[in-house]
Amino acid sequence: MRQRFLKWLGTKIALLVRAVEKDVNRKTLPKFRNEPRNLHVESPHRLINARRIEVGDDVSLGPGCMINAIRRYPGAFMSGAPEDVKAQHFDPLIRLGNRVSATGYLTIGACKSVVIEDDVLIASHVFISDNAHGRSRTDLAYKFQPLEDIAGVRIGRGSWIGEHAVILPGVTIGEYAIVGANSVVSQDIPPRSIAVGSPARIVKSWDVETASWQTVERHD
Repeated sequence: MRQRFLKWLGTKIALLVRAVEKDVNRKTLPKFRNEPRNLHVESPHRLINARRIEVGDDVSLGPGCMINAIRRYPGAFMSGAPEDVKAQHFDPLIRLGNRVSATGYLTIGACKSVVIEDDVLIASHVFISDNAHGRSRTDLAYKFQPLEDIAGVRIGRGSWIGEHAVILPGVTIGEYAIVGANSVVSQDIPPRSIAVGSPARIVKSWDVETASWQTVERHD
């Protein structure tokens, strides 16, 4: 009887702790473009211009994430810009689909659009950006130069992005694709394919007839 009571008590305490954590998490999050259900974002986190961020239901983001919908560049946080540096203004949109999950330390920067579709799995320390720092001058710090190479990014549903991957501007990753760890993706990845390396290249694709991954031969 005592063991049964202790088990019941432990279950009740665990449920109470989870409820408190969920409530604290909800209260510390900013207002998004929509009202997602069952959203969990671990601290610490930075969610910048959240009104330009749309989040699906049942999304889980680990600690250390920074999601930045860039409306002005250089931003107010970036002090010391020369007087002749003119600010850029943007109308960005970041969209995370339903059931997107990221282990932690995800960085997303968008001044146009970054769309991550439903059920995408993202490992830790992944970097996704639809822009790049300007580099047309060598007499001005790069961080003060206008953002360039602006082009939307889309990651298809069900995809898996590996540890420390970098997704560059203008890239579309097809549904159910896999990007290997430490890969730098600078070109589109077809659906149901595996890409690895820097720059990332296709090494395998899914064969419907055999229901298996088939190696893709290189033609350098």
